[in-house]
Amino acid sequence: MAKLLYAFSCSVDGFLAGPGGDMSWLTPYLGPDPAVDALIPRIGALLVGRTTFDGDDPHRGSPGEGKAFGGGWEGPQFVLTHRPPAPVPGVTFVGDLASAVSAAREAAGQKYVNVLGADVARQCLEAGLLDEILALPVPVLLGDGVRMFDRPGGGTIGLERLHPNWYRVIHQCRKSAAAMQ
Repeated sequence: MAKLLYAFSCSVDGFLAGPGGDMSWLTPYLGPDPAVDALIPRIGALLVGRTTFDGDDPHRGSPGEGKAFGGGWEGPQFVLTHRPPAPVPGVTFVGDLASAVSAAREAAGQKYVNVLGADVARQCLEAGLLDEILALPVPVLLGDGVRMFDRPGGGTIGLERLHPNWYRVIHQCRKSAAAMQ
């Protein structure tokens, strides 16, 4: 069965996007990356949050604009949303997390389902569905924006290191003592 992988680029201070979802900060850092190049053929499907699907594209103005990994990957995409837009070729809009994960896993086969979007990744963690995390830090400090994992009042989530910046989720969302009060 396919594993769910939250793979993302982030600033060293833990932001995926700048204020308002701005992804232009990432554009100067795009280019060949051995970790990304090795990951792409291992992805069988994408599970995408609606905000990410509608969001800013760091590949704006390039031939890969509007495509996954700047055009480096093609395949089935499942967007978690309660407000589906008009149909988009190759994209399935799904209204609940369990159905979206199930459909994405089935489509991915033995490959990864790559989770895109901080909120959908948080939902997968809280539901005990996320298997692995790959963090690709970029040498910049943004100071503000969309955090890679934001769960105020949340508890510790244990990770086991598999490779540099690649982790297996071993403890799902244990609540902190303060969150349980």
